[in-house]
Amino acid sequence: MTEKTIFKRIIDGEIPANVVFEDDQCLAFHDVNPQAPTHVLVIPKKEIASLEAVADEDIPLIGHLHRVLRDLARQLDLGDGYRVVVNCGASGGQTVDHLHFHLLGGRPLGWPPG
Repeated sequence: MTEKTIFKRIIDGEIPANVVFEDDQCLAFHDVNPQAPTHVLVIPKKEIASLEAVADEDIPLIGHLHRVLRDLARQLDLGDGYRVVVNCGASGGQTVDHLHFHLLGGRPLGWPPG
């Protein structure tokens, strides 16, 4: 048996999180190490290791996650602009092997990132 990721432990209620949205498909919560005034993580409840591991049957789920990201940006008053980031693989900056989207806003976001 593989060890649960921190995100799976949050989904299972083993680790507390400052949740801003939850439904049967996903969970959204404030990042504990925010990189912007607003930094929310949106994760699927289905365990998918990374963007690279998304299967064709997961496409409706990915669309749902993007709708949740859009709606959260509106709810969190990020109308002046925001960024959605997904890191894929170690060289892409992914540190947790569970697909997750970063919703960042509340300040000007420079380019290029990283």
